[in-house]
Amino acid sequence: MLRTNEQNLVEQSVLGSIAHPRLSLRNPYLIDSSGHARVVPGSGGISYNVIVGDSAVDFIGDHVEPGVSVAFDEREKNESPRGALSILTCIGNEAIVVSGPAAGSKGVVTGKHGGVEHVLIDFAPSVLEKLAIGTRIQIRSFGQGLRLRDFSDIHVMNVDPRLLRKMGVAQQNKQLFVPVTHVIPASIMGSGIGSRHSFSGDYDIQITDIGIVQKYGLQNLRLGDVIAIRDADCRFGRSLSTGAVSIGIIVHTSCITSGHGPGVTVIMSTVAKLVVPKIEKDANITHYLEIGRQRRRARSRRRRR
Repeated sequence: MLRTNEQNLVEQSVLGSIAHPRLSLRNPYLIDSSGHARVVPGSGGISYNVIVGDSAVDFIGDHVEPGVSVAFDEREKNESPRGALSILTCIGNEAIVVSGPAAGSKGVVTGKHGGVEHVLIDFAPSVLEKLAIGTRIQIRSFGQGLRLRDFSDIHVMNVDPRLLRKMGVAQQNKQLFVPVTHVIPASIMGSGIGSRHSFSGDYDIQITDIGIVQKYGLQNLRLGDVIAIRDADCRFGRSLSTGAVSIGIIVHTSCITSGHGPGVTVIMSTVAKLVVPKIEKDANITHYLEIGRQRRRARSRRRRR
């Protein structure tokens, strides 16, 4: 059992609205790493058939976000509320619909996407059908400021402590063993590297090199997978540091443009030799939270009975 400061954390409401997808009317083309122009769906809106647990690399799109994409009102010029939504929200937080026909329905935060500053939320399929662009969603933000009492050199961020407890993290010989689906090198990380902090958004795994994809099994990446990035120091930004380890969650699908790919929201980082990745194929938040594709599978099994 990990000892944390959970009892001292603040739980606070933040509010956003379902964002409209974006696409330039004048020039909708995206140029891929081979120089080909493509027109495909991107981030934002409500993705009915892309949910956590699905492949992060097979969909034809660019930065497609699973489930519901929530943002602060783009017409609002005050950056402080936008920052609070993007930073204070943590993966695993409860989200509640507060307007429209689905008011009162609950979902779960599954990731944060930088640049567009979207918060990604999973809802049951029946709820998705009642939602609309502009629907307001309130999130019970909880998790920033989390500390591991026995591991002061491990920085934790962007994760609800209730999710962390379900992830099978084990303490052994003064180290933390963390279940992950993949272990990858920091050298293949792209867009988002060099950010000043890691308390919002994500950064991308580059998957344009087929040899690299096969070497690290990236063709099997799923939305919601927990992964480890070796030599990645994300404590005070995102940088390279030999021996460092960062743990993150895959939050959006792959991309068209060079330097981009499946997005990773960081939840843990250290430069000390304290975190040991442990490969487990089911290290995915769908299993820990019973959401997304895992929820739909469970429902199908109940129907067959």
